[in-house]
Amino acid sequence: MAYVIAEPCIGTKDSACVDACPVDCIHPKKDETGHGESEQLFIDPVECIDCGACVPVCPVSAIYAGDDLPEKWADFQEKNAAHFGR
Repeated sequence: MAYVIAEPCIGTKDSACVDACPVDCIHPKKDETGHGESEQLFIDPVECIDCGACVPVCPVSAIYAGDDLPEKWADFQEKNAAHFGR
């Protein structure tokens, strides 16, 4: 199951996870359309290879394995997928 970016990312959008991702599945990047308007970053559930490289670099602990996502943030799994039209 893919990793999910949850509520702590809202308003933070630190790009350390983007730099750590070996498959470029976290968007929108700072230079992409929509970055300024987006309140958080998202992980593409299809492109994510479940490596976990993004988890330890997140300064706000917003990234969880899908199976470990706290119940209070369960809707973020759908939000991440919906961002990519999945």
